[in-house]
Amino acid sequence: MPDVQPLVSDFVLKLKRRKVEGSHAVARQTAELLRSVVSQHRMGSSANQAAALADAVRAVGEQLIAANPIELAVGNIVRRVLHIIKEEDISSTAVGIEGLSVTVDSDDEYDSEHDDGPALSAAVLAAHARNALRAPSLQTLLEDIPVTPAISRTASSTGDSDGKSKSAGDKSSTRKLKHDVITAIGDLIDEIDSCYEPISEQAVELIHQNEVILTLGRSRTVKEFLYAAKEKKRSFRVFVAEGAPRYQGHVLAKELVEKGVQTTVITDSAVFAMISRVNMVIVGAHAIMANGGVIAPVGMNMVALAAQRHAVPFVVVAGSHKLCPLYPHNPEVLLNELKSPSDLLDFGEFSDCMNFSTQDGSPLLNVVNPTFDYVPPKLVSLFVTDTGGHSPSYMYRLIAEYYSADDLVVRRKSGS
Repeated sequence: MPDVQPLVSDFVLKLKRRKVEGSHAVARQTAELLRSVVSQHRMGSSANQAAALADAVRAVGEQLIAANPIELAVGNIVRRVLHIIKEEDISSTAVGIEGLSVTVDSDDEYDSEHDDGPALSAAVLAAHARNALRAPSLQTLLEDIPVTPAISRTASSTGDSDGKSKSAGDKSSTRKLKHDVITAIGDLIDEIDSCYEPISEQAVELIHQNEVILTLGRSRTVKEFLYAAKEKKRSFRVFVAEGAPRYQGHVLAKELVEKGVQTTVITDSAVFAMISRVNMVIVGAHAIMANGGVIAPVGMNMVALAAQRHAVPFVVVAGSHKLCPLYPHNPEVLLNELKSPSDLLDFGEFSDCMNFSTQDGSPLLNVVNPTFDYVPPKLVSLFVTDTGGHSPSYMYRLIAEYYSADDLVVRRKSGS
């Protein structure tokens, strides 16, 4: 893929340098890049074009995931595209099988001459399609599928003209597969862009009159959710924990005030003191894991524990591009990363402390600045996504609709 390689290298560099911030921006740019990869991919003469196309996506996806393992949205989109390729390939194969079955059913002369021959049932045709989508194995070699004789008899009676039409049909189906995959990725990009609207539409059902809402830091999904409730003439108040050390809560508080929402800024350490006055906690997420756990900005686990202690509902709002098919214990999951100590300390003020060390030379002053918290599913009351509201125990079933089980680890197949 010589034409798309500069785009891949440029995006990999941006991910490594953390130049793209936010799961939404990362997911969208990843989807756009993979659409370019599919568009520039040259469909060769191999039998399984879908496998070749998926391997090209895996090759790029492997680079992107390695560039920034903490940004799980990259892997989510890569797996979504791989799932799209499989779905479109199965769909095109099913259309071909349907055409084949129609041809067999309409050939009255053939049926009259071969009444004793094996019938092409739907189950047999489906089995033949599945075998066409994978490499031969011992199991497939031992399977007794009576499709080949029926097809060979038909092929032998048609001569060279059928061979030419088959070749033209293969080229047409290859172009259609590529076109359908590109269209589906475009739909995925539209889904990422419009995820806020279906989530915000559910705000009226959750936020009631004169309620007090608590949130931490700044999440665009939370902001749009609260905006929607305000536009529906809901009167409510919001406590915003400032989200140290980046203090993004200050930005959210200003945005809410501009929309006419009563807002109170509190320190993160004051969450336990204020939670008894709160009716509901509404927060965003960095990623939602397959077990219903949440990777969220640092400090979120403390908020969840406070909500559980005072029986306050803890609601997580997030788009479907943040649904991750991995579990927290998977080795591919990097749960956290450390940010610069300068977010916490002024080096000029603490410069005198930097010279002090123990006898072995290690410094006496250390600064740890983690980015994320992990919130276990037992602390979450409800997930609100663009597909509706779901309990934590349902998330693995929802995630299974978006990903294939054999794509959990994005790695190029050996020998490719």
